[in-house]
Amino acid sequence: MPTPIDPARTRMVQELRHNSPLVCCRFDPAGRFVFAAAQDNTIQRWELAGGRKTELAGHRSWVRGLAFHAGRRKLFSGDGAGQVFIWQLDADNPEPARTFAAHRGWVRMLAVSPDGRLLATCGNDNLVKIWNSEDGSLVRQMEGHASHVYNVAFHPGGRFLVSGDLHGNVKQWDIARGTEERTFDARILHRYDPSFRAHHGGIRSFAFNGDGTLLACAGITDVTNAFAGVGKPAVVLFDWQTGRRRQVLRPQANFQGTAWGVVFHPSGFLAAAGGGSGGALWFWRPDQERSFHTLNLPNNARDLHIHPDGRRLAVPFFDGQVRVYEMAPA
Repeated sequence: MPTPIDPARTRMVQELRHNSPLVCCRFDPAGRFVFAAAQDNTIQRWELAGGRKTELAGHRSWVRGLAFHAGRRKLFSGDGAGQVFIWQLDADNPEPARTFAAHRGWVRMLAVSPDGRLLATCGNDNLVKIWNSEDGSLVRQMEGHASHVYNVAFHPGGRFLVSGDLHGNVKQWDIARGTEERTFDARILHRYDPSFRAHHGGIRSFAFNGDGTLLACAGITDVTNAFAGVGKPAVVLFDWQTGRRRQVLRPQANFQGTAWGVVFHPSGFLAAAGGGSGGALWFWRPDQERSFHTLNLPNNARDLHIHPDGRRLAVPFFDGQVRVYEMAPA
């Protein structure tokens, strides 16, 4: 029998190297690969068994958004030039099967609907768009955000979409009608810095728990220097039924930086990875404000994703490595 999950015994089990800082990462739905986007405008694909690396080239800017269609074996990627690329994720020599212009400015994030039919995108043009995942045709455009939209996620039930912006406003949309249903207040994850005359913060990562009763929003609070990103990481947890803020999750020990990625484990706890004054991986129980375990990381962490086996976590780093961690003792 496999060793039981134990976040407090989390350890690194694999290092996958690239020669450019990494921005984001995702395991594919089958758990065979981990993909990471780099500041050299490429996407790198590693086969977990053996570590074989393959490059996906074609983007002309950084990629932050990666999403998968499990049934069609497709990867969707969105870049800073406003383009979305569609790839066969397991091809020996991957080339874009299709590209299309999605937003004016950066495509910040992508998400595929639970049934695989729809692709949602968001960007610096303050828009949220829904596309046909098969042919890339536009299905619907939603307007309502007053600032850059950083993240989108489909509710597990498939009827609703959430989007989060720079100012910490999280909007719930009815997918079929394209109407805004309500707004969740995560403005604690934003601050205007009058010294630099700059806004800083936003919804850096979304995660729903398995049954969709909880929504987690990761980012930064208490910003004192927008230019340097000086602040404190936090995850704002919402009750989906009521729309009310249930908890603000914070690290047990003081840390300067941003929570860039957050995930729910099927057993109920949350994990988030952050970077700023170094890197850290935190674990929380939903009903407790402070993390119950922290793993110090060797470099600034810039995202987080959980493997389909529920045992492994992937973290991309500024030093160009994806490190895979197992939440169990050796």
